[in-house]
Amino acid sequence: MSARRRKIEPKEPHGLAAEAVRYLEWLADRGYSETTLYNRRLGLLRFLDWCSERGITRPGELTRVVLERYQKSLAGYRKEDGRPLGLQTQENYLVDVRGFCRWMARRRVILYDPSSELELPRLSDRVPRGILTPEEVERVLAAPDTATPLGLRDRAMLEVLYSTGMRRGELARLAVSDIDFERGTVLIREGKYRKDRVVPIGERALLWVEKYLEEVRPEHVVPPDDGCLFLTRMGKPFVPNGVSETVSKAVKASGIGKQVSAHSLRHSCATAMLEGGADIRFIQQMLGHASLTTTQIYTRVAITALKEVHARTHPTADLRRKRKPEDETPS
Repeated sequence: MSARRRKIEPKEPHGLAAEAVRYLEWLADRGYSETTLYNRRLGLLRFLDWCSERGITRPGELTRVVLERYQKSLAGYRKEDGRPLGLQTQENYLVDVRGFCRWMARRRVILYDPSSELELPRLSDRVPRGILTPEEVERVLAAPDTATPLGLRDRAMLEVLYSTGMRRGELARLAVSDIDFERGTVLIREGKYRKDRVVPIGERALLWVEKYLEEVRPEHVVPPDDGCLFLTRMGKPFVPNGVSETVSKAVKASGIGKQVSAHSLRHSCATAMLEGGADIRFIQQMLGHASLTTTQIYTRVAITALKEVHARTHPTADLRRKRKPEDETPS
């Protein structure tokens, strides 16, 4: 069974696995989102498997040296395609373990927190990857065959993702009642940090959603209808990975020749709005960022407006400008 479906199965009542189960229950009791719990479980499963392979099964056996060995194993791991884990992925796995160790130390399951001096990978302040031009986005949006029910559904999903900049998990959780056609808004429930927000949605996206609701969803819904907006062919709500597969399929069919993810439509939405003159604080609210610093990274990729200013003002930017007769041409 894949790690995505596996549960943590303790073999002894006070072993590492049993404490991990209690830790996840503690997080759930404190209102952490299902996405956070899911990701935390995957991270802990990876760590528990690594420990089990080395005979480490009890909390007291965790030391700083053990955690540093685990960190080194993450850095040296290679995926099926031969690529290493990204630094962000490595950090996420280590944060999962650090939270677990801190919790055990607070509950006196262990005498001290072995992760307290663990140094996380240094992440460079990189710009988002996979940002598409408006032309490339249009090719991706037009890729599904809208003459088929599933193609029409996929087109509606892609339009909503790009129009609103919402995350894939937020799209998967959308309910029919969350779409306000009259006001042209979408209610995003329990986004990241479990915060609701209302964002605008464009007229074109609304037209595709309306067409999907009229022609496709009634044929897929399985009673009792829980109101989930986008349904699989089996009538079940999408999971985030299902949304990613839908986007990947459209990207491949579009022929743009780029490897992009569902999050790329979110990045592309923000960049297009910024280049169109949107205030960065509005984009922050639209994307649901807790910090403006997170949103400001898009100012580094919104280059169109800067190039226009440069072309208008820099004396050597445009060779097509009228020259004086005595101007020299480059040899």
